[in-house]
Amino acid sequence: MPTDITDDEYRRIEKLIASDASPVGIDAKKTHVLILHKLTQIERRLEAIEQKQKSNG
Repeated sequence: MPTDITDDEYRRIEKLIASDASPVGIDAKKTHVLILHKLTQIERRLEAIEQKQKSNG
């Protein structure tokens, strides 16, 4: 578990991706959607930072 995540946040995410129907205990499709969504958010933030740096350049 990453050190920068609170126990409450960890449990919230765990509940989001949990699946009793899965042998590994998580819904793989939901997990991948959440990961891809977060990566898209990160990409947009990075692009905004890059554009700001270019305009201040």
